[in-house]
Amino acid sequence: MRACMGVALVAMIVSDCDNEYEKIVQNSTIASNLVLNITDSAKDNLYKSVSEEYKIDGFLSALLLTDPYPKFNWSKKIQDTILASFFWGYMLLQIPAGQLVHRFGSRYLLSGALFINCVVSFSLPWAAFYGGWICILIFRITQGLSQACIVPGIHTHLGKWTPLKERSRLSAWAYGGQALGPVLSFPITGFIAASPLGWPGIFRFYGLLSGLVGCLIWWTISDTPAQHPKVSAVERQYIENDLGDTDDSKKPKSVPWSKILTHRGMYAICIAHIGMSWGQLTLYSELPAFMDKVMGVNIKANGLLTALPFLAMWFTNFFFCWAADMLIVKNILNVTHTRKLANSVGCIPAAIGLIVLAFAPKNIVVVESLLVIICSFTVATHVGSYVNHIDISPHFSGTMMSISNFVANLCGSLAPIVAGFILTDVTSEYLWRKVFFVAAGMYFFTNLLYVLYGTAERAEWNDPPEEIKTPETEPFLTKD
Repeated sequence: MRACMGVALVAMIVSDCDNEYEKIVQNSTIASNLVLNITDSAKDNLYKSVSEEYKIDGFLSALLLTDPYPKFNWSKKIQDTILASFFWGYMLLQIPAGQLVHRFGSRYLLSGALFINCVVSFSLPWAAFYGGWICILIFRITQGLSQACIVPGIHTHLGKWTPLKERSRLSAWAYGGQALGPVLSFPITGFIAASPLGWPGIFRFYGLLSGLVGCLIWWTISDTPAQHPKVSAVERQYIENDLGDTDDSKKPKSVPWSKILTHRGMYAICIAHIGMSWGQLTLYSELPAFMDKVMGVNIKANGLLTALPFLAMWFTNFFFCWAADMLIVKNILNVTHTRKLANSVGCIPAAIGLIVLAFAPKNIVVVESLLVIICSFTVATHVGSYVNHIDISPHFSGTMMSISNFVANLCGSLAPIVAGFILTDVTSEYLWRKVFFVAAGMYFFTNLLYVLYGTAERAEWNDPPEEIKTPETEPFLTKD
C-alpha cells in the first residue's frame, strides 16, 4: 500500500495540458464535431466547458471503475509531496501508537489500522477527482496515521513471542513482508493501471486486500502466549522463561521513559534507522520515476522490473536471518556483534551499489542488476538494528520501535522532497546521480555510528523489581 503510489502516479499524471485537451476532445462527440470550425477564443471557451463535462464523466468513471478515467497535470514537486505525505501522518502518530499498542495489545491495533486503510483506499479515487492533490494529501496522511500502529504492533508482538535463539528468523519472517510487498505491488499495480480498471482499480484492490488481512489478524492472533487458546503449557513456559512474564492480563508495566531516552543503544538504533529509512524511501518513491523517465520503460514493464530487486530481497532475507541465528546459537559472535555485522552487511554494499548506479550506463540490464544487488544486501538490516529493540527490552520493544520509527520517518520523509528539489529535470542522469549520492552517504555514515555505539545487552529496566509488600499492604492473617 505504501509502495503502490509511485507506480500509480505514473498512470494518473499527464505531462502536457495540450495532450489533455486532445484527450478531452476525443472523449467528447460534441467537441469533436464543433472543433473544426471555431476561432481560437471560442476554442478556449470550449476547452473550459468540455473540461467541466469531462470532469463530471470522470467523477462517475472513477466511482464506478469505468472509462474514461481523469488524468491530472501535477508537477514533479507535487507528486513528490504526495509520496511524502503518507510519512507525515505515519511519523506523527508513531510515539502515541507505541503507547496504544503497549496498553491495548497488538491484535486490536493491527486489525483496526488495516480496517481504516480499507475504507480510505476505497475512497481515494473519488478524493483525487473531487479534491485534487490536496485531498489526496489528506487521505494519504490518514493512511499514514493508521499505519503508524503497524510496526510498533508487530514489534510488540515479537517481543512477547520470540525467544533469543529464534528471534532473527521469526523477525525476518514477520518483516519479510516489507520486501515481498513491493514484489507483488509493483507488477500488480502496473498491470491494473494498464488494464480496463485503470488507476482507480489500484486503490480499490489494495483497499479490499487490507480489509481481508485485517479480518485474518483479528481471527487468528493473540497478544501473548498466555492468551492463546492452542499454545501448550511447555511452549508457553519456554517462551516466558526466555523473555520473562509476558501476560498482559495483568496491569501493563509503566514505561520507563527516562531510562529509554538516556540509553546509548536507543540512540544508535535511531541513527541506523534514519539511514535505512532514507535509502528505502529513495528506492520506493523514486525508482518508478527513474525507470520511466531515464530508462524509458513503459508502465506495465515498469512494475515488473521494479519488483525484481525486491524479489531478490525477499529470498536473501531468509539466508541472513538463518545466518544471524546460527552465529548466536553456536556462540561464534555475541548478540551485539551479530547485530552490528548484519547492519553493516545491509548498509555498506547498498551505499557502494548506489554510487556505482550513479555512473552506470543507460542499459536496463546493468541498472537492474545493480538494483538487485543493492536490495539483496539491504535486507540484512532486518536482523541488525531493526530487531535490536527486542534484544534490549522485550517488554518495551514496541515503545522503543515507535521512537526510532518516528525519528527515522521524520528524517526519511524528506527524501522524496529533497529528490524533488534536486530533480528539476527528471530526465537528467546528472541530477539522478545527486539523488543516489545522498542516499549512499546516509547509508554509510549512519551505519558507522551504529557500529560505534550500538549494543544488544538486556537493559536492567526491562524487568523492574516486583513491588515489595509492606505490612500495610499484606492481608491480615490470623492463626488458629
